[in-house]
Amino acid sequence: MGSWCRHVARPRFLGCSFLSFPLRCWDSVRRELDQSDHGKRIRSYRKTTSKYPRIRLRTFPILVDGPFGVVSAAEFIGICLFVVFAIWALYAYTMQNLNVLSQVSLSSEGKWNLMLILTGLRFGSIGIYFLAFLFLPISRGSVLLSIIDIPFEQATRYHVWLGHLTMSFFTLHGLCFVIAWAMEGQLLDEILQWADEGIAVLPGVISLLAGLLMWVTTLPLVRKKKFELFFYTHQLYAVFVIFLALHVGDFIFSITAGGIFLFVIDRFLRFCQSRRTVDVISVTCLPGGSVELVFSKPANLRYTALSFIFLQIRELSWLQWHPFSVSSSPLAGRKHISVLIKVLGEWTSNLKSKVLHMPGTEGENGLRSQSRSRITVSIEGPYGHEIPYHLTYENLILVAGGSGISPFLAVLSDILHLTNQGKPCLPKNVLLIWAIRRSNELHLLSTLDTESICPNFSDKLDLEVHVYVTRESHPPLEEGNMDKGISTSVSPLLRGSGMSVLVGPGNRTWSGAYVISSVVGFAVLMALLDIFYINPLNIATWWYKGLLLVGCMIGSAIIFGGPVIYLWHRWEKRAVAAEEDEDGKKDDRSQQSEHFKTMQDDVGPKDHAVSGTTHYGARPNFEEIFTSMSERWGKVDIGVIVCGPATLQSSVAKQCRSQNLRRGALHPVFHYNSHSFDL
Repeated sequence: MGSWCRHVARPRFLGCSFLSFPLRCWDSVRRELDQSDHGKRIRSYRKTTSKYPRIRLRTFPILVDGPFGVVSAAEFIGICLFVVFAIWALYAYTMQNLNVLSQVSLSSEGKWNLMLILTGLRFGSIGIYFLAFLFLPISRGSVLLSIIDIPFEQATRYHVWLGHLTMSFFTLHGLCFVIAWAMEGQLLDEILQWADEGIAVLPGVISLLAGLLMWVTTLPLVRKKKFELFFYTHQLYAVFVIFLALHVGDFIFSITAGGIFLFVIDRFLRFCQSRRTVDVISVTCLPGGSVELVFSKPANLRYTALSFIFLQIRELSWLQWHPFSVSSSPLAGRKHISVLIKVLGEWTSNLKSKVLHMPGTEGENGLRSQSRSRITVSIEGPYGHEIPYHLTYENLILVAGGSGISPFLAVLSDILHLTNQGKPCLPKNVLLIWAIRRSNELHLLSTLDTESICPNFSDKLDLEVHVYVTRESHPPLEEGNMDKGISTSVSPLLRGSGMSVLVGPGNRTWSGAYVISSVVGFAVLMALLDIFYINPLNIATWWYKGLLLVGCMIGSAIIFGGPVIYLWHRWEKRAVAAEEDEDGKKDDRSQQSEHFKTMQDDVGPKDHAVSGTTHYGARPNFEEIFTSMSERWGKVDIGVIVCGPATLQSSVAKQCRSQNLRRGALHPVFHYNSHSFDL
């Protein structure tokens, strides 16, 4: 710890020309990655030189404050398009309503009632159009999101925005009808009506109530303080969708069926993956209130340093899934992956308590008993960018807040491994800025042993670290008073289940085959129903046909997609067996035993841990930092990646925007990227 208090890093910045990495080269990079080794063998990068760094719509923040959070120029264009569509639709529908009113002879009260009913219908129609897009962003393993290169953590924001728009129009839709029926004195009769032909009202009421419950619990005040309430209430999406289909029938519901069907396909695939329990190689309680979990994974599982996983521990909850950033580089180990979990809420507190009471914990007598882990873990993912975009910048600024350091440990490890192996690696200048509350969190940096990964890395990589301890005005008086932490580990697992490759950046051939088979199966089921059931029996009930449509969507994913998943699973087992045969069981055991021995070492700071400048009682001045980088690095592109709370994201985005707007001819362009997401 003393190195943190006494050592002040001397800034060393290397002037360099910008090496751009355009999107058109990403496909070539994907081909250059050896997918069976998780990107361990990066052969070459195709690089094109550009003298003029340019602002990109996807990485230029336009809005940095307000209800939308940080919004890039590309996202702002998308928001404007949806708003323009809503305004145009309202105008067009209003003109149609006025035209209808001008052609009927009714009393003034009758015209008001008719206007309310027509307006309610129009609000519902607009809501249906927005609903068609609502489920697309939350399809975590969606091939569509992968193709357009929108990671799930970023797409969840679009789901939130679309959810607010959709529920606003559906609420106005229901409110207009309630007022009209109340004015007619037929409110109760109309609400309880369930017609066979036309719109069935009661299912619509049930669907709207389910939607309102989900909507209310998504408000920040409820979601942050009562996350379990938000999580469990959000499972009402099934009630919302099914009763909506009963409400409007098959024809209108088909407008939204595309997005919902893709979500159903993704949900069934995630269900199949999450049924597997994953072996825990080691569990470590770190000082500062963090827990490190290391899981077994097959060698052909792909992920990047900025990936994340969803974690379920059945001893804590059978329903709750929590997202955590990966803290290990894909180059650090072929058969393990790790996450750092900071104790912040009830679930993480229960996890730490469970870990401390596991067999293998050192007690007061200093004895340690070894046994298998008593926590049952299931994992979904990994998710995130398929291409490691942190490697597309020669100059990087990493900004972390608290536990947001976790993905950047993986990023630094990634860069150091590539540098040590002599593989093509664009980042040459890296600045890490980390804001924490207490100095006991500094131990997290000790999990990255820079000299072991890349000896003499300072000759090849200009790495500078600045840590800001905001709640302490001076260093701890004695190093001995620092929290040493407790190390808890389970025995190395030589056999057992690793993570499944069914979800995340896996094999596109299999995932594409699964989607195609499900879509074809859906068409086949609908055709068979129409030929042998609906037409012969002359079924015309709207709500029943809507229910059949939902049933075909679910059935096709299971009946036609299920065999593809089974074959995919068999292929995965054969691939893992082939890897084990190639490596040899003896080598495999020695590799895991060596890793286990590493996990058994003391948890305190390592001799070659990342070092840098520690600032006590201060917060990072981003204007000063970015201005300094602008002057030192010159006319280049600088990638800025932020992982932390919303206030930190807003501050960094504001500086990126400010620097880009007032940049001179010899100044850089700051490209803002957020790795933070809030579910």
